[in-house]
Amino acid sequence: METTACIRVFADADYIRQCQARLALARPSLEATATILALAGNEVRLKLLYLLAAEQQLCVCDIADVLGMTVSAVSQHLRKLKDGGVVTNRKVGQTVFYALSELHLPLLRPLLTGHAATPTLQPAP
Repeated sequence: METTACIRVFADADYIRQCQARLALARPSLEATATILALAGNEVRLKLLYLLAAEQQLCVCDIADVLGMTVSAVSQHLRKLKDGGVVTNRKVGQTVFYALSELHLPLLRPLLTGHAATPTLQPAP
């Protein structure tokens, strides 16, 4: 079995400090991205995000029907997404509509686009 190792003659201390400074500047953005990706890492929440990206907004009841889940279960996932700032909601009468947060669309859009619907499989002739 082949192993790889890092063998360097000398460490460029200035280069390492520059990289550390770059990382420190990016830390808040990276932490926010990690939070969003952790939330989207759950299959149900990823489906919710996908539906919201495709439909712009949906109410909890419609999401529950589409996913075949209870309103309570969907609401729990939406609460996590809302607490994470990934989705927003607005109330119209007694109906609550959810949408993707505008703030996070630049990160979410590439994750959620390009998932074409699976074509219906035709029986073999």
